[in-house]
Parts: sequence; C-alpha cells; structure tokens
Amino acid sequence: MKAPDSNTRAETGQTIQAAGWQTNLHDKGDGFPVMLIHGSGPGVTAWANWRLTIPELAKERRVIAPDMLGFGYSERPQDQHYSKLRWVEHAIGVLDALDIEQADIIGNSFGGGLALALAIAHPKRVRRIVLMGSAGASFPLTPGLDAVWGYEPSLENMRKLLNIFAFDRSRVTDELAQLRYDASIQPGVQEAFSAMFPAPRQRWIEMLASPLGALGSLPHPTLLVHGRDDQVIPLAASQTLLELLPDAQLHVFNKCGHWTQIEQADRFVQLVTNFLNEANIASQTGT
Repeated sequence: MKAPDSNTRAETGQTIQAAGWQTNLHDKGDGFPVMLIHGSGPGVTAWANWRLTIPELAKERRVIAPDMLGFGYSERPQDQHYSKLRWVEHAIGVLDALDIEQADIIGNSFGGGLALALAIAHPKRVRRIVLMGSAGASFPLTPGLDAVWGYEPSLENMRKLLNIFAFDRSRVTDELAQLRYDASIQPGVQEAFSAMFPAPRQRWIEMLASPLGALGSLPHPTLLVHGRDDQVIPLAASQTLLELLPDAQLHVFNKCGHWTQIEQADRFVQLVTNFLNEANIASQTGT
C-alpha cells in the first residue's frame, strides 16, 4: 500500500463518530473550546481551510476543527442528501461526542451559515460567534460562488477558482493548485460535492440563510470579518448581517479576497483572539 503523502497526513487527524457519522477531526490545545467550521470549496478540508489558524488559536484554547459531513476525510452519506439541518446535526454531534457543553464557533463562508443556524437551534451550546465572508443571509448569487459550486475537476479550473478566492494572486502557486486539484479528485469527493449545490444555485444561498426574525433575536456577541475584494460572497452580505444581528461588529480587510484567514493570517488571529478573550474577562469579572 502506498504511504500517505505529507499533505494527507496533515489533513487527517483523529476519527470519531459524530451524530452517527465517521468524522475526521483536528483537536488541539487546551482551554475554552472553539469549533472551526470550514467553507464549501471543492476538495476543501478543515486543515486546508484552517492550517494557519489552528496552531495559533490552540496556544490559548482547545481548537476543534472537523471535516463536515461529505467533505474531506469525513463520511459521505450514501443517499447524497445534504441540508443545513443535517450539517447542523453533524456539528452538534461533534460537540456531543467530545463532551463539550458550550463552545465559541468560527464559521467560514458556508460554515458561517451553519454557525448561525447552530446558534439559533442550540443557543446554549454557543458562547460567541465569528463569521468570515459568511453566508447566513440572502444575497444574489455571484459569478464567483457560481464557479465554486459548479466546479468541474481540472487543474486549470482549480487554478481559476484559487484566483477567485485570493486577492493576492502570488499566493496561487502551481503547488497549491495541484494539491487542491488532487484533493478534489479523490474517490467519491466530486460525486459528493456535485450533489451538494447543483444548479440553479440561488436556492442554496437561501437554504443557508436563517430567518430574519431569528437573526434579529440572536443574543450572542458576533464578530463579522470580510475581505473588501471578496468575489465569492459580497461584502454586502456581512453588512446585512451587521444590521440584523443585535450584538455584532464588522471588521473589513482592504486588499483581501475570500481568504481572510490566509491573506491576513496574523491580523485575523489577533482580531479573533481579542474578541474571544473578551468573554473570558467578562466571566472572570462577573460582568
């Protein structure tokens, strides 16, 4: 049997059963837990999405980063049925399997829509929320998101997608394109991905959106982070959430696309750390 390459070894963590599904999971550090929910790009894994974030956040807290159902090295349902409800149940299953009563939640893009839905359905399981280039409210389908969800495997198409994700094109190396392309053609990956967001794709934006009234009643302190030059999910989507959520703040990075956690890695981690630490200070002082 061929030994796994170094990239595969990095992307595979431990295996748990979450809500009945075999789940690949990264569990690093100690302290108050934070769960990271990745985006929905082709070939994505938790490690690919959060590889620069996990080690830094794990210095002060317990970081939980699962491959969501149907993605990466987690199980893919035979019925190929994917929905916001099923993904939220899977995320709660991860917390249950690890005996985590409450966590902070960081959601990237698609994962942001799931983070909001999770907090609405299970408010006591969430302390604070961070949303990056997030779904969760309705917005018109962008050409960038249409290209992401409509991906057909080829190295050329993967490079085009990475150019959409990144403002700084120098980050889109031949090596990165090859790695992400190889991930997208692993057995079963494209079949699962194509079943998630078939055309017409505006309906999947609406599926990930939460009801306006529920968003308006969500009490959790929320940090919204967005790249000004995001071609996948427009800045207006986060501005809408800022208007709807009762306790939200918005930070916009200039000269940044959909990869805020990569293109602005150090600043992103510092911003998130400061925001999450506010809750620790509040609990210590009783405020």
